[in-house]
Amino acid sequence: MHRHTYHLVNPSPWPITTAFSAFIMLIGGVLYMHCFAKGDFFLILGLVSLCISMGLWWRDVVRESTFEGHHTKAVKTGLRYGMLLFILSEVMFFFSFFWAFFHSSLSPIIEIGSVWPPENIKNLVFDSTRIPLLNTLILLLSGATLTWSHHAILSSNRGNAIFSLFLTLLLACLFTSIQVYEYMSAQFSISDSIYGSTFYLATGFHGFHVIIGSLFLMVCFYRLVRNHFTKRSHIGFETAAWYWHFVDVVWLFLYISIYCWGGIPSPELEISNFICVK
Repeated sequence: MHRHTYHLVNPSPWPITTAFSAFIMLIGGVLYMHCFAKGDFFLILGLVSLCISMGLWWRDVVRESTFEGHHTKAVKTGLRYGMLLFILSEVMFFFSFFWAFFHSSLSPIIEIGSVWPPENIKNLVFDSTRIPLLNTLILLLSGATLTWSHHAILSSNRGNAIFSLFLTLLLACLFTSIQVYEYMSAQFSISDSIYGSTFYLATGFHGFHVIIGSLFLMVCFYRLVRNHFTKRSHIGFETAAWYWHFVDVVWLFLYISIYCWGGIPSPELEISNFICVK
């Protein structure tokens, strides 16, 4: 019988298999990028084994919390702190991208013409009032439907919780599809000056986080259908909602800074064009 409120986990092989799989994926990625033989094989092998290890690991966590009742109030508090610290690390991750963008845009160097956006792509940047605005509205709406689902769980309204979470997943898939279309229709690449590099790094990694968040919500949808969540115990859904709202907030900063503000020609460009005409 437990004499404490904490959960001492049983020995598990998944931490070591996850670490080993990540190592194989890293080596395979390096080999593939440098065009070595079998690089793509080791990259796919590491990715597949990593997904399997993580899935089995999380299966055990779900089993411990839902069916074995090991997640006490103290354990749930620790899980919440862990998720908050993880989101904080993600904030620092995106902060580096914003730092690179504003460092280059606020004081553009002479190699790119001392203007922002750079001269070679100033007419190729996306119109912030078209596809980016549509994606912004879709992502904000997905945050609203996810909040609806959370409140439905708290009210023990299982039907509304499932329906609203399904809408959230549809909106998430729609956002990703539109971003893929945006990339396919773009007239500049990641190699087109510092603008292309910062644009694709920031928006691309955000898109990757949207995919991760979508998988997170898919697992929550499956667990919600299987009656794993109650109004008193839904820590998995709660942490997924925190992550998704973080993705929403980051996109707002990306939309305002990169699409809206970053796509406006700098005053120096207008002055230089005026002087050239004269």
